[in-house]
Amino acid sequence: MISIQLIDTKSPLYEMERELRNKILLHPIGIPDHAWEMHDEKSWHFVALENDIVIGCVVLVPLNPEQTNTQLMQMAVETKQQGIGIGTLLVNELLSFCKSKGIEKVVCHSRENAVPFYLNLGFEIYDAPFVEVGIKHSHMRINF
Repeated sequence: MISIQLIDTKSPLYEMERELRNKILLHPIGIPDHAWEMHDEKSWHFVALENDIVIGCVVLVPLNPEQTNTQLMQMAVETKQQGIGIGTLLVNELLSFCKSKGIEKVVCHSRENAVPFYLNLGFEIYDAPFVEVGIKHSHMRINF
């Protein structure tokens, strides 16, 4: 059974989340471990758990002091678990959290191969595509 949990950087699950992000997102493109953690302390962290092991994660970073505008970042799912709905569970939990907290907007930089995933969850593309960390991305957002 897969469950989604909201954690912070003091949780014992945070280290497993960091390892997953490094393994899935950073290592394949040659970026050093922990390169994108500068916002972790102020962010909300959602993890997918199976048998108390983190198999998926996503980070929601507040972009303004009122915490009404946010950015979805660092979405990762264990390679063997991809394509079975874990990412959808994570993002749906994140979006429900946003609605309950009065968050008005979530933006993300979606890798080109993930654009259909976010479109299916209600996000829209805005602005022109761009290259980030050597990979084509699209600006995406969802407003509440």
